[in-house]
Amino acid sequence: MKKSRTYTIKTTKRKIIDPFIDPLPHLDIHGETSATCVAVINSFIRDNLKLHKMKIVIVHGKGTGTLRKTSHELLSKNKNVSKYYIDGLNDGQTIVELKAL
Repeated sequence: MKKSRTYTIKTTKRKIIDPFIDPLPHLDIHGETSATCVAVINSFIRDNLKLHKMKIVIVHGKGTGTLRKTSHELLSKNKNVSKYYIDGLNDGQTIVELKAL
């Protein structure tokens, strides 16, 4: 007669974010002028705060850096932004973390 063995597997609670299941909200400002970019970004931030999305992505492209500079100046002055940084995998987009209301 064979003895049956029981194994215990230790599990930990870890939140794994799958980019295909839980994507971050993106705003693509390619082709926009610096002036229209300001209104669009402010509106996008307001809308995502209402939806309780605390992390968003702004796609400005690599180009000459005009849109990146404009968007970073706007983000640095916005009271609803806790921090922002260039994505490590894509220089053409900025990840923005918002403050909770």
